[in-house]
Amino acid sequence: MLRAFLRTEAGSTTVLLGATVLALLWANSPWAGTYEAFWHTPMGLSFGDAAFSLDLRHWVNDGLMTVFFFLIGLEVSYEVRLGQLRDRRLIAVPAVAALGGMLIPAGLYLLLNFGGPGAVGWGVPIATDTAFVLGVLAVVGARCPDPLRAFLLTLAIVDDVLAIMIIAIFYTASISVPALVTAAALLAAIVLLRWLKIWRAPAYILLGFGLWVATLESGIHPTLVGIALGILVFVYAPTDQKLLLAGEAVQEFTSEPSAQAAREATRRVQRAVSVNERLQLRLHPWSSYVIVPIFALANAGVRLDGETLRAAATSPVAWGVALGLVLGKFVGISLGTWLPLRFGWGILPGNLVWGQLLGGAAVSGIGFTVALFIVELAFEDPGLHDSAKIGILAGSLLSALLGWIIFRMAWDRGGVCAPPDAEPSEDLPTLLTSPVGPDDHVRGPADARVTIVEYGDFECPYCGRLHPILEELRRKNPDVRHVFRHMPLRTLHPRAVAAAIVSEAAADQGRFWEMHDILYDNQRFLTDADLEHYAAELDVRSWSEVPRHVARIGRDEESGQASGVRGTPTLFLNGVRYEGGLDLDSISRAVAELRQSS
Repeated sequence: MLRAFLRTEAGSTTVLLGATVLALLWANSPWAGTYEAFWHTPMGLSFGDAAFSLDLRHWVNDGLMTVFFFLIGLEVSYEVRLGQLRDRRLIAVPAVAALGGMLIPAGLYLLLNFGGPGAVGWGVPIATDTAFVLGVLAVVGARCPDPLRAFLLTLAIVDDVLAIMIIAIFYTASISVPALVTAAALLAAIVLLRWLKIWRAPAYILLGFGLWVATLESGIHPTLVGIALGILVFVYAPTDQKLLLAGEAVQEFTSEPSAQAAREATRRVQRAVSVNERLQLRLHPWSSYVIVPIFALANAGVRLDGETLRAAATSPVAWGVALGLVLGKFVGISLGTWLPLRFGWGILPGNLVWGQLLGGAAVSGIGFTVALFIVELAFEDPGLHDSAKIGILAGSLLSALLGWIIFRMAWDRGGVCAPPDAEPSEDLPTLLTSPVGPDDHVRGPADARVTIVEYGDFECPYCGRLHPILEELRRKNPDVRHVFRHMPLRTLHPRAVAAAIVSEAAADQGRFWEMHDILYDNQRFLTDADLEHYAAELDVRSWSEVPRHVARIGRDEESGQASGVRGTPTLFLNGVRYEGGLDLDSISRAVAELRQSS
């Protein structure tokens, strides 16, 4: 579910960006007057003397975007019940980070606008645009591992929920009590249907539309309806009975194909999966490729001529939005990540280092969909309206650029995983304290002219990047041998120790290097179930020796600590710490120099 969500959102970024560019071109073309005229075209429904009408922009913002927030509700419901939000320790860090990423931007904005006409726009820089953020992470590629995407997705979910609460509380102009009572009654009816387990789509569609109209008339923004309905949609894990029935139906269709058997197999397979997941699968493409781009087309158009740019350059609204997104988000999310880690309130998913976390904090300043949404609610003055939009565009572009720079620096400068609390100023030994012995895992000739000792971690992304480089180095240099020693960063990579234990179990059967290669080739899949699968592939079963394996790993860690290893990967070439780049050319040059000097 998570991978499918990420693929859909990241893939739709190009469409969303195209719609944004088209809106800007339209608003700055010779036909700029048609932009606002078109989106103010009224459209409505009439039933006899009763009529309900909105302009096109409000149909998009209040109507279509309800589907977008409905999907957020579905995702929240799924993650809380079956996904990552079940683990409170995994929720704590991104939740506090999301809170920090809202408070600091709002505070920066108010510092520049408090008491002025733009103060009401403090909510504009608080929200992160998930689609754009994941699109930037897709461009970042290998520098951003899946755990960071999962961390930012959890952060974005919390961010969206808090943003919707802010919209409902602070951006509701007036309340109509009769309409609000009607909305509450319709919502109670939907809850009753769910409690009675009546799953008739027409009933939910009719009640849902009525709830949307009543909420709109009440003065509360109807997007709140979307997230509430999404949370109410039933979600469950497939039961063994449903899976069995689905399997039997598919087997029956395979043995005796017919239209009736196909229909029954389809029905039973669908019933094995919750309504929540089926709706996400159907609606995500529509939301990502149609609804959100239409929203961008309807709202991103702003005149970028000399007059508006000069006004924005001196506008505290534009500066407040831009600084809130670029600086506020970065500081707020970074501080909100550090605090729970510092006080032990939660943990991070594996494969994350501070360079990646800071890069994620920077790109989280890309605020677009919800930011534009709040602009429409907050400002009636056209000048403030345009300045806020320019601030959003400038802040989002700068956040994307800052994030890309940080990811590039984190990857290219050092390329080493180190715990967040490592001591960078420590004077470290340069010599290997424990020479290579019979207990080591060695790949290569015993009389090799060059010995490379690697202290590695099976979950470290930089070790994963180094793995094929060392293989290529050995292939080109038969007189080089590779020694692997364990250095699992326990506070940073929660699955590294288990992976190391499995590799030692394989070593008992003479298959260490086979398991070593499997673990690095499947580095993103190191759950207990994954490790059991890899062990079964190699017929590894010596689990009674786990205490001995743990002690063996501990000896590697002790030798690494004594040799000054504080991060992974760390290399020693012929017993001397290697300080060069972790690329094939740099290591090859170092090997050639050692070969010449020996």
